[in-house]
Amino acid sequence: MEVVKEELDLCLESEVDDKLIEVVKEEPDLKLECDVGDKMFLIDDEIVLDTVSSVEVKHFRCFVCGKAFPFKESLIQHAVVHSRVKNFKCDECGKRFSQSGLTQHLLIHSGVKNFKCDECGKRFKKKSRLTEHLLIHSGVKNFKCDECGKRYAQKAGLTQHLLIHSGVKNFKCDECGKQFTRKTNLTKHLLTHSRVKNFKCDECGKLFAKKNGLIQHLLSHSGVKNFKCDECGKLFAKKSGLTEHQLSHSGVKNFKCDECGKLFARKNVLTQHLLIHSGVKNFKCDECGKQFAQKVCLIRHLLIHSGVKNFKCDECGKLFAQKVGLTRHLLLHSGVKNFKCDACGKVFAKKNVLTQHLLIHSGVKNFKCDECGKLFAQKNCLTRHLLIHSGVKNFECDECGKLFAQKVCLTRHLLLHSGVKNFKCDECGKQFVQKSNLIRHLSNHCGGKSF
Repeated sequence: MEVVKEELDLCLESEVDDKLIEVVKEEPDLKLECDVGDKMFLIDDEIVLDTVSSVEVKHFRCFVCGKAFPFKESLIQHAVVHSRVKNFKCDECGKRFSQSGLTQHLLIHSGVKNFKCDECGKRFKKKSRLTEHLLIHSGVKNFKCDECGKRYAQKAGLTQHLLIHSGVKNFKCDECGKQFTRKTNLTKHLLTHSRVKNFKCDECGKLFAKKNGLIQHLLSHSGVKNFKCDECGKLFAKKSGLTEHQLSHSGVKNFKCDECGKLFARKNVLTQHLLIHSGVKNFKCDECGKQFAQKVCLIRHLLIHSGVKNFKCDECGKLFAQKVGLTRHLLLHSGVKNFKCDACGKVFAKKNVLTQHLLIHSGVKNFKCDECGKLFAQKNCLTRHLLIHSGVKNFECDECGKLFAQKVCLTRHLLLHSGVKNFKCDECGKQFVQKSNLIRHLSNHCGGKSF
């Protein structure tokens, strides 16, 4: 390649455009070349010219990007793009551009969107944006994340995605302090603080601040559950639901209740739990009038009235309307009794049974039988007692055929047939099958006075 080098001051006297000289001065590494006949001329930090007529010039080519131009003036204008010289300023936002860059940029402020996608109807201000958008409909995803393997149709999508792996969160919400990797996510998040909810569900009327929130919600009405938990097989309509559920299997419980110290794997479960301590019960059962602090508790309670019992105990065959009822019941078969009464030392498998038992020691009897006026400390004791007045005796002794209104009475009666006498009188040593018989016997030792 023949390269003719001359001093810069000689170049200034040549026919080279002053603008090109400025470009070269700004960018010493900038190289522009042009093909003239069989000769190649390199325009570098020293301006190079040849006195070849314009007729002989085939084209002028940019050494930086390879783009070719029919006229030298066109190449000179193009050179500004590579020079990083930005002499054109946007009056709207102050951003600076090369000449062509400003022209394209001004379309943003114009609000005019002349480029429409034939697939979805979305409109764009720039043709380049439309071209990029069309990649989404093509199904081609050439940009792959090396961290997780996720693929994208557009490089911009991959660039935005990579911020997630960087861990850098430069966009902070002034309202709650939450930070985000992307500005778009912050913008969407701010809608939650605005309390403006413009997206309404036609199925149930629920309102949402964000469109994607409505879209996710609609999955709950569709009945489609495509997200499955590998641990227990439970299905979910939303991926976020599955993600939250998987925390329950992790064993990690980072959310603590300041009231009772109970730990939770998920924040939303803690939020629901706090309603219990608030004392507010906004969910009422239309069947019996019982009120609940949590909607989920009301839903579980309604199963009792439905009569449906889908949860069966494999040990004894007993059926339950609620899974939690079966779970508590299984403690009886486990033999584990971790709840002890400090008053009498009796131990229980379930905490709620201990709580009911403590009423006996309190001396408070708030449950009265309307038939005979007898008082009871526990509601379940009153319920069992009412069977006596009903006349219904569903519990029969297989030994003698005697019928009983209460199962507990049958259980005590069966001791008579067993011959086992576990209750002994400390005064005379006489033994009895039932405790009630021992109590009656003790009155003989105290002159007929009852204990």
